[in-house]
Amino acid sequence: MSKTVIKKPAAKKITVKKMTGKKPAAKKTPAKSVPAKSAYAQAGVDIDLEATAIKALIKNLKYRRKGKYTMMGAVGHFAGLIDFGPLALALTTDGVGTKMLVADQQEDWTTVGIDCIAMNVNDLYVMNMEPVSFVDYIATDKLSMEKMAQIGKGLNEGAKQANIDIVGGETASLRGLVHGLDLAGACLGVQDKKKIITGEKIRPGNKIVGVPSTGIHSNGLSLSRRVVEKYGSYDEKLKNKKTLGAELLTPTRIYSEVLKVTAKCTVHGMCHVTGGGLLNFKRLSKYGFVFDNPIKPPEVFDWIQKKGDIADEEMYRTFNMGMGYAYVVPEKSVACITKMVKGAKVVGEVVKEPGAWLGEMEIT
Repeated sequence: MSKTVIKKPAAKKITVKKMTGKKPAAKKTPAKSVPAKSAYAQAGVDIDLEATAIKALIKNLKYRRKGKYTMMGAVGHFAGLIDFGPLALALTTDGVGTKMLVADQQEDWTTVGIDCIAMNVNDLYVMNMEPVSFVDYIATDKLSMEKMAQIGKGLNEGAKQANIDIVGGETASLRGLVHGLDLAGACLGVQDKKKIITGEKIRPGNKIVGVPSTGIHSNGLSLSRRVVEKYGSYDEKLKNKKTLGAELLTPTRIYSEVLKVTAKCTVHGMCHVTGGGLLNFKRLSKYGFVFDNPIKPPEVFDWIQKKGDIADEEMYRTFNMGMGYAYVVPEKSVACITKMVKGAKVVGEVVKEPGAWLGEMEIT
């Protein structure tokens, strides 16, 4: 990875040579100038602005249903829970985003349906919910029979991998409002209330067990496309013989093994590493997460970073960097997880101080 690092004024650092479950004394670095805009923001996605905008929306969502089947918990986790007697239902929604533009460029829409399913069911797995049904939403300026057929194949494959029914959907022709095609969906999950995992049991000293991604997945594509189109081409081949176009279109991994893992291993929390990278872990607990032994990122991330001259911090707050999912577990459960999940390994530890660190660098 590039050694270029964005340093911020009075940045907190953490030493991770020996993990103790406690954050060592913070060190401060001299104030440095920071670029006005990150590379991701310049590509059209401002993570900080999005967070502020979401807060503006959520603060006005004050009404709560009266009677049965009410909301459980608060807005902000990976999925929203609904009280359903001894069971809890969960709803989540997500889409493929600008990965659709890569599919358009490659004229291959056969796998984006898998991405759409994956982005939803993976958010349900985080809370140990079992995905059961799905609805899709397609908005487009012009209908293409070939494109719709290929998208349908991908949705069907994703449903098979996640063992869910696609029970319906909506297709909207919105010429003038939409340019191209946007694919999104919503997924319903169910679970016994006693089996729900929210992260409330996470404690300092717990281990973070990371699970490999298949590549970019469905986040950071605005930045990826910008770098590819400016400094390379979709036909350019990497050392692994795959073209950049093929790498960016590789479908998001569906972590369907999660339910079997949680049935056999003690798990305190889980994380789907999507947009925001390591910052997603901050949604799980008031404690902090230190990553001192990260999974080696696939070649495509190294290409994007070097060509785009992107700092380590921004890479790890934008992309999954090779780790698409993670379990937070007591140390005694590590062997159970790594035995059941291929490629899983301990990547870090929970500490008392809130935040997320890659080695000594805080991700903010």
